[in-house]
Amino acid sequence: MSNVPYQFPNQTSFYKGKVRDVYGIGDHLLMITSDRISAFDVVLPRLIPFKGQVLNQIASYFLQKTADIVPNWLLATPDPNVAFGFKCQPFPIEMVIRGYLVGHLWREYKAGKRSVCGVSLPEGLLENQQLPTPIITPTTKASEGHDEDISVEEIISQGIVSKEYMDELCQITHRLFQRGQEMAAEKGLILVDTKYEFGLYEGKIMLMDEIHTPDSSRYFYKAPYAELFAKGLAQKQLSKEFVREWLIANGFQGKEGQQVPTITDEFVQQISERYILLYEEITGLKFNKEPQEDLYNRIYTNTIQYLKHV
Repeated sequence: MSNVPYQFPNQTSFYKGKVRDVYGIGDHLLMITSDRISAFDVVLPRLIPFKGQVLNQIASYFLQKTADIVPNWLLATPDPNVAFGFKCQPFPIEMVIRGYLVGHLWREYKAGKRSVCGVSLPEGLLENQQLPTPIITPTTKASEGHDEDISVEEIISQGIVSKEYMDELCQITHRLFQRGQEMAAEKGLILVDTKYEFGLYEGKIMLMDEIHTPDSSRYFYKAPYAELFAKGLAQKQLSKEFVREWLIANGFQGKEGQQVPTITDEFVQQISERYILLYEEITGLKFNKEPQEDLYNRIYTNTIQYLKHV
C-alpha cells in the first residue's frame, strides 16, 4: 500500500493515524484501514498483508451487531479496506474496559500498583484472572506518542468530558462490552478487554472508529482457559499481544533509545495468518482474500465509484 495520500473529490482534510488514513469528504469521513501495524504506540516498519481488510471488515461486522445499543458512524464500506460515515466531534479519550488481569493492567499490578485509573484492585490477584466485575480504565487520546492512563474522575474534574456525557459513556461502554463478551462466548472465545472511541454527532453520542478488532481487543480461547489458569500457564489467545510479547522478548517496548528489532518475512506471515484466523473465529465467516497486487489503485477505484453516488 502506497504511503502517498489520495486526493478525492470534495476532500476537505487528511489525517494519517498509526493504522488508518482519515479523509474529510464534505461533512463526512472516509477511513482507509492500512496494513500498517503498531505496538507500544510505535508504527512498525513492515506491512502485514490483509490486516487492513481484516480490521475493517471485523469493525463493520460488530458495528452492525451493536447499533441497537448506540448509534455508530458507519454508513458504507466502499472497499474491503474502506469505511465511510458521519463526521463526529470526537471525545479526546479512549474508553478502555477490562474483564481480566492481563497485558498493561497486569504489568501495572505486578509492579505493585493497586489503583489504576482510580480503580482499586484487591491484593492476591493472579495474571489472567477474571476481575470481580469489568473495570473502565480510560486513556487520553494522544495524536502522537503514548496514550496516558487517566481516571473517570480526572476526566470530569479537568473538564475533558462533562459528567453527564461521561456517565453515559461509561454505561454504553459496559453494555457494548457485555454484548461483545456474549458474542465471543458463542464462538468459544472470551473477550478479555477492549477499547471504544466515541464522538458527538448532532448532539448525540455516537460510536466511532473500530470495535472488537484484534487491534483494539484481546481474546482468549474459552475451552482451555480454566486449566491453563489453574496451572499458571500462558493463555491461548487471539490478539495483537503476541506481537507485543515478541517485541519485548527482542528488547523493545517503545521506550526512548530502543530500536525496533528486525521483523522477518516469516513473522510477517505469522501475524497475517493470526489476523485472518481471528476474523474467522470471531465472526464465524470465511475470510475472502481480496486482490493485493495493486491495492492502492483498487482502493481508489472502488472509493471513487462510491463517492460518485453520495
